[in-house]
Amino acid sequence: MSDAISRVSEVGAADGPAASTQTDGGVPKTSFLGKVRRVANSDGAHLRLISQPSPIAVNGKVGPPRRLPNRERRSREHLTPAEVEALIAAASTLGRHGHRDSTLILLAYRHGLRVGELVALRWDQVDLKAGLLHVARLKHGVAATHPLRGPELRALRRLQRDYPTTSSAYVFTTERQGPLTDSAVRKIVARAGVAAGIVMPVHPHMLRHACGFKLANDGQDTRAIQQYLGHRNISHTVRYTELAPQRFRNFWQD
Repeated sequence: MSDAISRVSEVGAADGPAASTQTDGGVPKTSFLGKVRRVANSDGAHLRLISQPSPIAVNGKVGPPRRLPNRERRSREHLTPAEVEALIAAASTLGRHGHRDSTLILLAYRHGLRVGELVALRWDQVDLKAGLLHVARLKHGVAATHPLRGPELRALRRLQRDYPTTSSAYVFTTERQGPLTDSAVRKIVARAGVAAGIVMPVHPHMLRHACGFKLANDGQDTRAIQQYLGHRNISHTVRYTELAPQRFRNFWQD
C-alpha cells in the first residue's frame, strides 16, 4: 500500500503544483487539474485512468463546439444549374408542402434572394398580371424590380390557390399562416439537398451564389448583375465574373 502511495506522489510531483494528494474514506487519491486518479487498497490494487481534459471554459461557461470553416465542409459555395434543378425536383416530392418548398427554391435561385429576403416576401411585392417582382434587399442592398418568367408565374399562381392571400400577407407560410422562419428554410433546403443526392451540405445562400455565377457564365454585363443582386459595391459582384469560364474558351483550339 505504501509503495502505491509513493508512486502516485511521484507522479503528482512531476506534474507540478496543480497536483494534490487527498484521502477519501481512507483510500488515497491524487487530483490533477480537477481530474482524480484513485489508488485502490491492497485488495484490488490498480489506478483509474484520467479522462481527457474538458473544453476550455470562458467566464465560467463552456462554449459550443467550433464550427468548421466552409472550405473544410464543401469544395465550393455555389450550385450548378443542374444541381438546382435536381434540388427543386427533390423538394417537390418531400412532405405535405412540396410545391411551396420547390417554389421557394426556384425564386431564391432566379432572383438571388437571401434567406431573410425570402421569408419576408409578401404578396404585395408580386404582380402576377404584369409579371413583376419587387425585391426589397437586406444588408443595405439596392431594391429592384425583376421580371417573372413562365415557370415562376405558374408556380406562384398555384401557390396562391393553395395558400390564399386572405390567410396571410406572406408568400411562404406555415400551416398556421405565419411566415416561415430562417431556420425552417435552411432545413427545407438541406433536406432537399440530401434527397437530390448532392454530396456536399447545401444551404440557402448557395442559391444566391448560383444565381450570380449563372448570370456571369451567360456573359451578362457585370453592372447589370450588380443591380440585379442589389450590390452597392461592385467588388461583391466581381467575384462571380472572376470565376466565369467564358474568357478562357479560346485558349485551346482542339
